Amino acid sequence: MKATVRWLQPMSFVAESESGHALIIDSSPAAGGRNLGPRPMELVLMGMGGCTAVDVVSILKKARQQVTDCVVELSAERADSVPKVFTRIHARYVVSGRQLSEKSVARAVSLSADKYCSVTRMLAGTAEITHDYRIEAAD
Repeated sequence: MKATVRWLQPMSFVAESESGHALIIDSSPAAGGRNLGPRPMELVLMGMGGCTAVDVVSILKKARQQVTDCVVELSAERADSVPKVFTRIHARYVVSGRQLSEKSVARAVSLSADKYCSVTRMLAGTAEITHDYRIEAAD
């Protein structure tokens, strides 16, 4: 896997993935940026959310669950001093579907958090990671 990050100025960058996707990364105005895109640590948190959401949906589909939506709401705390790594992350999964089995949803969330999500496993080296879930019936 490869990526390139190129400076645009004043504190904005364009990040390009090997698969051909690009996005703008920026700093806050207080740090000289123009607030044109997410901050690097926001991308890390979003990466965790994307990684674990993919796992949960995939596991539920393999279990033949009628999942119609999956939202992962993430909240994180960072260290006060440099490096300001994540020290706590909480993921709340809101899973929607028809006749979802609570046991299947709990299993999918647990498997992702404890085994499959690469980003979660990496961040667990510095952060206490917790999770919960809520099941909503689809219309």
